[in-house]
Amino acid sequence: MNRKIKLLWDFRGPDAKETAKHHTIHLKEFAIIEKLNFHEIDIQEKNPMLCSAFITVDEKDMKIYRDALKPERGEIA
Repeated sequence: MNRKIKLLWDFRGPDAKETAKHHTIHLKEFAIIEKLNFHEIDIQEKNPMLCSAFITVDEKDMKIYRDALKPERGEIA
């Protein structure tokens, strides 16, 4: 079974949620332009001053995303 990896980018400050939402647009654009598969693109709000944008991808595609987009961290989804 192929594992799924969640790649995350953190945004801080009063505009964190809006910035994270905007970042998801670029994540989707990248995946479409590069013809890469993904499972989910969304945000997760930890508190009003910290929000993360994320994309969930198959482990086999993770290095392509990681090397091109430089996420702050990744975790097994």
